[in-house]
Amino acid sequence: MTARHLPSTITMQCFEAAARHMSFTRAADELSITQSAVSKQVAQLEAYLQHKLFRRVRRTLVLTPEGSLYLTEVRKILAQIEMSANTIMTYSGQGEILRVASLPTFGARWLARQLPDFLDANPHIDLSVRDHVEAFDLDQEDIDVAIFHGHGSWPNLECHKLFDEEVVAVGAPDYLARQHLASAADLAECRLLHLSTRPDAWHRWFADQGITTDRSYHGTRFETFQMLIRTAMSGGGLALVPRFFVDVELTEGRLALAWSHVLQGPDAYHLVHPEHLGDLSRVRRFVDHVLACAEADTPAGTSR
Repeated sequence: MTARHLPSTITMQCFEAAARHMSFTRAADELSITQSAVSKQVAQLEAYLQHKLFRRVRRTLVLTPEGSLYLTEVRKILAQIEMSANTIMTYSGQGEILRVASLPTFGARWLARQLPDFLDANPHIDLSVRDHVEAFDLDQEDIDVAIFHGHGSWPNLECHKLFDEEVVAVGAPDYLARQHLASAADLAECRLLHLSTRPDAWHRWFADQGITTDRSYHGTRFETFQMLIRTAMSGGGLALVPRFFVDVELTEGRLALAWSHVLQGPDAYHLVHPEHLGDLSRVRRFVDHVLACAEADTPAGTSR
């Protein structure tokens, strides 16, 4: 194999520090080397990339467009190197890491409650849990298992259905009291809050009742149900959410149903993992645990 002459870690560190401080001198102080050494490393990097990374404007150091682009990539590389080093330094030789990704609100409001028992039963397994808003390539992201919402069929993934969902319209009691809602169609005149990944949710909720409105796509959009729910609780408008996400708030009176209609969601929540990891012990143990929890703790307003 032909040797690849790539920029060294110290070269990337010099560039990143200089870009962060916009000063070769302060970068040198941080790295405990000389200013000329930082300058030389950056010059060598520019020669290798065949692009200027910095330029001087009235004695001030600024990044070129190429420098800004490269800085983003360098920070990702350095973060990965640091993470990999920390993983090895903390490795005891007695445990293993299970990498899990979850939809943020599902993770916070259901999955998190199932983790303590799993950890108690599997002390040799450490979890690394991330949030992901949409479906993604598990192999590319180095994830062992994930929670997806959708149709339940993704290429090269083994899928285990957890829950269907029933979607309800909710709002803060004080906000609803001011609206004087007499029919489902009146909800279209309220502030409608939307989830970015489900832009047609309100349209489907109205259409399911035979209601036509040109306002079903209007309103504020949020990336997660968590923020959507919080805004509705604060009186910011009406939200369409899976019933089991807000059971506690409905019971405690912090939210109320804006209308009684329930929209049966076309999709479901699934636990997924790459097919080739199906026999891996840590994956199998986690899948068995989560499926058992789903069987025993099916939230209200859902079915399996």
